[in-house]
Amino acid sequence: MLSLRAVNQFYGENHILWNLDLELSKGECTCVLGAPGMGKTTLVNCITGYLPVESGSIIWNEAGLPPQNLLTRPVEDRAALGMSYVAQERRIFSQLSVEENLQIALLAGNEHARAIPDMVYQLFPELYSLRHVRGGELQNDLQQRLALARALVTEPKLLILDEPTLGSGQRFIQELGGIIRRLNRDFGLTILLVEQRLSFIRRVADRFCLLHRGRNVAQGKVELLDDKLVASWMAP
Repeated sequence: MLSLRAVNQFYGENHILWNLDLELSKGECTCVLGAPGMGKTTLVNCITGYLPVESGSIIWNEAGLPPQNLLTRPVEDRAALGMSYVAQERRIFSQLSVEENLQIALLAGNEHARAIPDMVYQLFPELYSLRHVRGGELQNDLQQRLALARALVTEPKLLILDEPTLGSGQRFIQELGGIIRRLNRDFGLTILLVEQRLSFIRRVADRFCLLHRGRNVAQGKVELLDDKLVASWMAP
């Protein structure tokens, strides 16, 4: 689905990502984790195109189509290919209704789209009854649901979630884990998850990538993410 090879990124003179490799396989959930300030969100912003990459490649692979190096394409093309992103800040329109938020996202992803996919309200049934309520009037967890629903209305192939459990209640975190597994299992969606909550990672992820000072210091199946490995690289 997506292959990163030897990606390097700089903020001015500061070298942030160092020859980073990452492979996202179709239909799997891959988690990027690491202590704060180790390059996780920078990596996401490079993949989505919001930050420039100094060197390396980010290759989009889709069955039946030739590989495409995203570094040669504008940011808006990534959404058209099937990439969707939920930032930490959620970025919903607070003065617009739930349904208006979804409609805007739908049109942004596909100008010919006419209706919100059924799967969105299937996954978030509470949003249907609140569809005429303004986004800014929703409780915190409902705003997070709306941000996720906005990302899904375009029916993406790759969903990127940047710390979706941050500031959320335990009930929503439990529900979110079930939603992620359902997206993998029932809809075949590929997910890149940036997260630090280990219990959540072990529940939902298939694979992990552990960053330390912008380097990929460990990766593999999530079963290999044991306490000793975490303590070695994430201890305060």
